[in-house]
Amino acid sequence: MAAFAFDAVLWRIPEEAGWHFITLPVELAADLREETAQLRKGFGSIKVTATVASTSWSTSVFPDSKSGSYLLPVKKAVRTATGIHSGDTVSVHLEVDAGI
Repeated sequence: MAAFAFDAVLWRIPEEAGWHFITLPVELAADLREETAQLRKGFGSIKVTATVASTSWSTSVFPDSKSGSYLLPVKKAVRTATGIHSGDTVSVHLEVDAGI
């Protein structure tokens, strides 16, 4: 299935338990939408395996109407293992989970 690689900034929702996300580049989001038309779940989420540095995890990317792209949630365990922080530019590899 489809795989994508990109660099983007890790950002945090400004609240006490603020979630951390990476917004996929808009051009990549268009390709992802096209490649996954039959795989999207619920409100448009797409199951993926994400890799940052040597750390991989299963998650979903979620559509974001504000940016016109998708958001990749980055959990604390991943941020700790890779040493990344809000504001860092991160290299990401995404593989779409075809559900096979």
